[in-house]
Amino acid sequence: MAYAAFRSIGAYAPQKILTNQELSDMVDTSDEWITKRTGILERRIAAKDEKNSDMGAKAAEIALQRSGIAKEDIDLVICGTISPDYFCMPSTATIIAKKVGIKGAMAFDISAACTGFIYSLSIARAFIESGMKKNVLVIGSEKLSSITDYTDRGTCILFGDGAGAAVICATQNKEEAIVDINTGADGEYADLLMTPNGGSGSAHDALEKETAGCYMQMKGNETFKIAVRTLTNDVKDILEKNNIKSEDVQHFVPHQANLRIIKAVGDALKMREDQVVLTVAKYGNTSGASIPMAINDLYEADGLKKGELMLLDAFGGGLTWGSALIPFSPLK
Repeated sequence: MAYAAFRSIGAYAPQKILTNQELSDMVDTSDEWITKRTGILERRIAAKDEKNSDMGAKAAEIALQRSGIAKEDIDLVICGTISPDYFCMPSTATIIAKKVGIKGAMAFDISAACTGFIYSLSIARAFIESGMKKNVLVIGSEKLSSITDYTDRGTCILFGDGAGAAVICATQNKEEAIVDINTGADGEYADLLMTPNGGSGSAHDALEKETAGCYMQMKGNETFKIAVRTLTNDVKDILEKNNIKSEDVQHFVPHQANLRIIKAVGDALKMREDQVVLTVAKYGNTSGASIPMAINDLYEADGLKKGELMLLDAFGGGLTWGSALIPFSPLK
């Protein structure tokens, strides 16, 4: 039987840094207020001519180089994003594939907001374990600055740009394999975090009249409460299902949405501080790119070793959620 192994990680962050102080010159807020409520100190912002696919391709190239897998052997490319290069088509995944020199491989985007990377891992695992694909390039890439309203204090303080990528490969060694992935969704709460306009669900002639509807909108208090409860329950479920205790996890890598959410979930799961991977202070919330960017920071700090178990956890618009138990299984 074929299993799916997490072979490599890569990431890219734009050069431009937007600090809390700079935001306080744009909206009615302050560095102290943002830091206290979110734990975010700064976030990265893509250049005006820097596309989502540009960032995704840079992260993908790093992941491919580290994987030991030739780009010619990649047979599936998945990109989790809510800020694609183009509204409907072509998919950002196809553009990234072109930019890194992957030809002929199946490629598509998925829209699961902040859970996009975990959803993509789940799909990659299914393709590999079914025998349909052998080497999958999974990308989470976001240019959220393009859909952020910088007059809305409730959202503009949170979001940033960036990309992360991983190579997932078939293996016969069960010790290297992804242990489990849980994913779910509940459309009943869709209005808590959404971009109301721009799709076929809203009249096109309304776009000019309601430009704010093309930006992300969030009901922050409601989202916070549901996020903490959902993330905690989902992680408890996947740990119990696989007879794994929280102390057996080397690295808890949550979606980097808000330090208060991360701390609440970590405390509920009795995670030690040294288990929790944090990058929210310097990147903010990069949605589908958040988790792979955090894994990459851990890797580049020489904190991720072969065989160590990662617990991933995310919650996003949809509402969507997901968790994963994944050992780091590099070839080299």
